[in-house]
Amino acid sequence: MQQLLDTIDIEIIKNIALEVGEAIMKIYLEEFDVEYKTDNSPLTQADLEANKIICDALEKHYSNIPIISEENKEVAYSTRKEWEYFWCIDPLDGTKEFVKKNGEFSVNIALIYKDTPVLGVVYAPVTKELYYAKKAQGAFKNGKKLPLKREDNNYIIVASSSHLSQKNKDFFDTLVTTKNKVILQKGSSLKLCMVAANEADIYPRLSPTMEWDSAAADAIVREAGAMSYNLETKKPLVYNKQNLQNPFFLVTRDRI
Repeated sequence: MQQLLDTIDIEIIKNIALEVGEAIMKIYLEEFDVEYKTDNSPLTQADLEANKIICDALEKHYSNIPIISEENKEVAYSTRKEWEYFWCIDPLDGTKEFVKKNGEFSVNIALIYKDTPVLGVVYAPVTKELYYAKKAQGAFKNGKKLPLKREDNNYIIVASSSHLSQKNKDFFDTLVTTKNKVILQKGSSLKLCMVAANEADIYPRLSPTMEWDSAAADAIVREAGAMSYNLETKKPLVYNKQNLQNPFFLVTRDRI
């Protein structure tokens, strides 16, 4: 594994994410049209432009590594099951948040080795938060090593801005802690990054997501000493499955 991973310059990937962030913000600050896909999820010019910038750049720098993207044509499992490495990208994660103009969206670029994320860059263009990690090299937020120190005595549960269901609330009630429970809502993959940064203690995801929604942030979570667990098997999330939909999962620094 290490040989190819050593050839990947995370600075290049960070710069791609920053470039995409600039392109997204130009559209974000203007009026834009919103289309809807067959699954009723929103699609904007920003999603498509971000996807083109990332794919073009990755193909330029690392033409030997295939790409899975939310905005690309689906690759058959018979093909991708043979891949050793691949990029897994969500050019604009949190399109609903982008449309709402609440700033809680992100650019996500991950490198997967077989079934495990080994490099991830997540960039939030509005807040200019840049999270990144490479296996065995640590995880960082704007240059600060993760996890960050925290002074509060709260048990912070992070939940989706768009998907806070009764199922989530019932699950929160099952969490046992002597600390004061605080629920924070956040959009996109930034929820996983909050656990990685120690800005939250736990993130339960009890509604559907796809592998590209979690991959980049999951690489950061793991390198920061936390883990994303499949809620059913209690084992770490795996990637490049036949079905690219994630199971329900839990991101935490504690073992489950």
